[in-house]
Amino acid sequence: MIQAKKSALFERAFATYLMPSIQRSFSHLYGRNIRPPKGPALIISNHSSWWDGLLFFFLNRRVWNLDVHIMMHERGLKKFPFFRRLGAFSIDRSNPKDILASLRYAENLLKQGKTVILFPQGDEYHLETRPLEFHTGVLYLMEKCPEVPLVPMRFYYSMRREKHPEVWIDQGESLSLEEIPTGSRHDRTLWLQEHETAALDQLKQQVLEENYGEFKEMLKRRRSS
Repeated sequence: MIQAKKSALFERAFATYLMPSIQRSFSHLYGRNIRPPKGPALIISNHSSWWDGLLFFFLNRRVWNLDVHIMMHERGLKKFPFFRRLGAFSIDRSNPKDILASLRYAENLLKQGKTVILFPQGDEYHLETRPLEFHTGVLYLMEKCPEVPLVPMRFYYSMRREKHPEVWIDQGESLSLEEIPTGSRHDRTLWLQEHETAALDQLKQQVLEENYGEFKEMLKRRRSS
């Protein structure tokens, strides 16, 4: 596996590129319940876009301000090695030994008080793919680090009346291992999968209904062009 090689200097420089890029690429970015976790956390989300990881970087710079590391597919990290300096480390799901090495690396990060982000689907899937079909790595980490809360995030991308798409981001309530029904790691993963599939569908419905009431604009509005 490829380990992260974080650089605070590189993060600051990258932020000067990313923030204007997000403003150019999206018409709106709406967030609900976006707030810093109470200490280090294991953060998960659905994965349907190349933007997902960059939006996490945006959220961390804008709101969370945590020492964040993110699990990234090895082929993607080899293609974009600069992500290592932002805290990315790799996983190769075709290699069982590499999967275990990556999970143990993530476990050590959590035990060091760092925050870890991963995408339980493993790869990018179409936004409307149902169910989300999670791998069991999340439950592995929750079992190994039961004191670390799980923070679920949901991303939904939408095209409406403007030239550029908008993003709706929902931060769910933290979950502990005790709040997930007992059972095998596989059974508990299925429960989490169903929980997050339902939450994503609820977010989708709010987008369709244009329900802005509980959401805050997190991006300075673009001038229509």
